[in-house]
Amino acid sequence: MRLTALITGTVQGVGYRRYVQRHARDLKLAGYAENLSDGRVEIVAEGAQPELDRLLHWLRLGPPHARVSDVQTSYSERTGLNDFHVY
Repeated sequence: MRLTALITGTVQGVGYRRYVQRHARDLKLAGYAENLSDGRVEIVAEGAQPELDRLLHWLRLGPPHARVSDVQTSYSERTGLNDFHVY
């Protein structure tokens, strides 16, 4: 399964992408975290549904200096991503 999440709030410049990368790698998920020009962060993660659900929990919390105000999600089929990258 592939999760795409758009994170809104104070999520740029607070270590959010590295935080997500750490949790995604711990869960053995592949994908990436990328800052968007409108201030949101896009997360794409591929793996088993239980691990994606656990990552979604961490996405809603964020690291200590982040303030997550909204998480929009969609699901699709896997495309075969490898590892988890930050852009």
